[in-house]
Amino acid sequence: MHETDFRSSLHSGGDRRRLKTIIVLAIVYGATVGMHFLPWSRWLLLGLFSIQALRLIFAPSLPAIAVATTEIEANQELPFFSLLASAKNEEAVIGNLVKNLCQIDYPSDRFEVWIVDDNSSDRTPEVLNLLKQKYPQLKTLRRGDEAQGGKSGALNQVLTMTKGDIIGVFDADAQVPANVLRSLLPLFQQPKVGAVQLRKEITNVEENWWTAGQSAEMALDLCLQDLRIRVGGVGELRGNGQFVRLAALKDCGGWNEQTITDDLDLTIRLHLCQWDIACLNFPAVQEEGVVTAQQLWHQRNRWAEGGFQRYLDYAHLLLSGRMGFFKTFDAGLFYINQYLLTIAFIPDTIAAIVLGDSPMLPAIAGFSLALSSVTMAFGMRRSYKMSWRSAIWKTVSGMIYMLHWIPVIGSVTLRMCVLPKKLKWVKTVHQGAGESILELTESGTT
Repeated sequence: MHETDFRSSLHSGGDRRRLKTIIVLAIVYGATVGMHFLPWSRWLLLGLFSIQALRLIFAPSLPAIAVATTEIEANQELPFFSLLASAKNEEAVIGNLVKNLCQIDYPSDRFEVWIVDDNSSDRTPEVLNLLKQKYPQLKTLRRGDEAQGGKSGALNQVLTMTKGDIIGVFDADAQVPANVLRSLLPLFQQPKVGAVQLRKEITNVEENWWTAGQSAEMALDLCLQDLRIRVGGVGELRGNGQFVRLAALKDCGGWNEQTITDDLDLTIRLHLCQWDIACLNFPAVQEEGVVTAQQLWHQRNRWAEGGFQRYLDYAHLLLSGRMGFFKTFDAGLFYINQYLLTIAFIPDTIAAIVLGDSPMLPAIAGFSLALSSVTMAFGMRRSYKMSWRSAIWKTVSGMIYMLHWIPVIGSVTLRMCVLPKKLKWVKTVHQGAGESILELTESGTT
């Protein structure tokens, strides 16, 4: 396949997603029922998961990054960063984000800040105009009613105006540590690293059980990603706090405007283009967690659907082994564990009842839950510097919280089979208190 054909195929995978979902579910249902007639297949699948588990448990440490930040600054010109955020009706939080980004500890002539006002109907445009007077580094782009592509479209549009070697992307509610850019320099000294994802922390972790669960989930996610990367697997982007090398972004065609999860889609395309994704535990970027079960349901449905879409869209490229054996093996098992096992519980239960057999999947699911629990506990210890007692207690609660993914994935995959999906970007409401228009006016910016 020629490179031009490859890049064009990256944006054509969204066609016939419903048909592809039906085919996947038919294969899963058929294979699950077939496992009851071929009992050894259960042990084969469990064996593959066991091999991956052992690889993760004994994952080697990544090679130490020998180049210190001070050495980089002394011997070469620092890379130029373009820091981007797309904001739609974000007057409550956009002031804090702009303040964070414009006051980052990095030479002011080596980074720029771009906020895309994605046709806001609240006072976001007024807040941004006042902020531009206060922070000369701030640049803004206003999108109109006709703008398409959601967040991906906003990022693609502003990308043509930026001049950064590395593009950082944040959500409007992000709280960004001052030392973040200097912390990234050693990672981007590695030529194969096309992107870096910061660990995400929940700012309102103490608000309720849902936000505490999200905090535990973020610790699990970063720890698992770190282990997967160590064994040559797939590192992933998580949207807020992601940094992408401009050359890598251009190599895979920019952000895909035909997906509802730009970060998950870009993850696959970067790996298909032979780039690596690294993760950084410290410093972390902070964001608000959703505070109700309903908000969590809507957010996770979008994440689950976007995650499933990317495997449908790029299945032919993934199956071709273009990412290499270890990344393909890792991505395949992750897909089976996160999506296909959940889907397979329905036919497994039905087949067990009809055939008078025992279910085939509980042992595999139990193994996966046990491994996730251990990983979450280690992640809590490492990310939040807590005692083992606290980490284990929070892991018990966190793993109960994680069970919400079962109905989410089950409902999403069934809906994708039945309903033709029109792309819809759903905004997460942010409640944080940024600088208001009144505060900005009183500070002498008008």
